[in-house]
Amino acid sequence: MGVLSALARGLVRGADRTAEFTSKRGARTHNKGRTARPPGLRLASSKFVTIPAMIPEFVVPNLEGFKLKPYVSYRTPDGTDPPLTAESLFAEVVAPQIKKDFEEGTFDKNQLEKYGFEKTQEGKLFKLYPKNFVR
Repeated sequence: MGVLSALARGLVRGADRTAEFTSKRGARTHNKGRTARPPGLRLASSKFVTIPAMIPEFVVPNLEGFKLKPYVSYRTPDGTDPPLTAESLFAEVVAPQIKKDFEEGTFDKNQLEKYGFEKTQEGKLFKLYPKNFVR
């Protein structure tokens, strides 16, 4: 594409925003890189100091004798287990304990911590407020 045709196209259509942004399109100091952060800091004296905590460490398990393959075909049949919900988890884990204690006469609704319920939601990622509780 010639210079004049590119200039005319730019005036008519606007800037070409769909073109790939490479390091040649940026300023002289721009280095696109691969969006990875450097494992250290550059000091005011333009010296680079490596910080060991910033270096990624890959922990790879030993898979000798491992029977499974790392690929699952799209043609595999769907699972037969029903999806796990909060209600089914409660029915399988907590409800039998509550039922047993109720039949024995040792159930106390003020001591629900025994069954995994918590009085406070401190330090929880998703805090359960009264409007979030199942009614």
